[in-house]
Amino acid sequence: MAKPNLHLLSFLFFFTTFLGLFNCASSLINPEDVSSWLALEETEDVNMVQTQRDSWKKCDFSVGKWIFDQTYPLYDSNCPYLTTAVTCQKNGRPDSDYEKWKWKPLGCSIPRFDALKYLGKMRGKRMMLVGDSIMRNQWESLVCLVQGVIATDRKKVIYDGPLMSFHAMDFETSIEFFWAPLLVELKKGSNNKRILHLDLIEENARYWKGVDILAFDSAHWWTHSGQSSSWDYYMEGNSIITNMNQMVAYEKGVSTWAKWVDLNLDPRKTRVIFRSMAPRHNRQNGWKCYNQRQPVKYFSHLHVPGPLVVLKGVLKRMRFPVYLQDITTMTAFRRDGHPSVYSKAISEKERQKQGNGQSSDCSHWCLPGVPDIWNEMLSAWL
Repeated sequence: MAKPNLHLLSFLFFFTTFLGLFNCASSLINPEDVSSWLALEETEDVNMVQTQRDSWKKCDFSVGKWIFDQTYPLYDSNCPYLTTAVTCQKNGRPDSDYEKWKWKPLGCSIPRFDALKYLGKMRGKRMMLVGDSIMRNQWESLVCLVQGVIATDRKKVIYDGPLMSFHAMDFETSIEFFWAPLLVELKKGSNNKRILHLDLIEENARYWKGVDILAFDSAHWWTHSGQSSSWDYYMEGNSIITNMNQMVAYEKGVSTWAKWVDLNLDPRKTRVIFRSMAPRHNRQNGWKCYNQRQPVKYFSHLHVPGPLVVLKGVLKRMRFPVYLQDITTMTAFRRDGHPSVYSKAISEKERQKQGNGQSSDCSHWCLPGVPDIWNEMLSAWL
């Protein structure tokens, strides 16, 4: 019998060991390990950006510039589902260029919103937007983007406590909004004191079960302080906390949300998005939005707000794949997009008086306007 070739055996051992290690490492980033519900779709130059899967990233929607486009807006302020506070044209705003800006990401493009295509993708599914009044702003935008292609008798809105639902009956789909600005539970305690329970969420979260696509936001209410604060004290377990750093509290609250998502949702059945905070252009931030007609052209220094830093940290620790829709920087350029003094119909003299005061709304957004672009991004991702 011939003696074994020791050099050949050594080579084969090394080669098979290397293959084993390579296969093991590659399995950690293998897209096939992810459910088909979250499978990548490389269509229209858009790809999914996920918190723990940067190697898949093809287009970063958060980096780009605003381009003036005369073909916008995609609907007008006569949309019957808009609240008066955001119908800036109907409320007397004299300019309309703020409706005609589209976002162009660096190195790719966001497809123009197609209502029929969106409804086709959503056939038989529920989508729920969860959060504060800025998310309500986005919900109204999305409903107005789709409702125009649906016959009047085949669409309806149902109100049920903190939940409102737009139904497109022929598509068996709904676009819903659930009011939960802090995500965790805010309750009344003894002496009518308001208690923010940093570790309780089930009272709100029971509405989220069974939804196919969940989009969340939560930041603005966490930054309120003094008389504008929505709570009198915090609770964690049985401990009462009267004073806590706002970002520490925010991290605890979002971590409670993250734990619930990890334990209760199945990525094969549910997609989850978390939209970052939309900057306010008010006096406290060194800005005023009254009489602004153009986006900011550039920033000498880009400030990353504390809530976004906290949010990214929480998402990176999650097992569930959550899509971070980062609209913070792109929206910071749009100081022209707020209602300002055009949140209601009043005389021009009264508007000018309010424009120099504190009653100018520099937090919410005129519709049509900036939230339409958030929804174009969302539709592209879906």
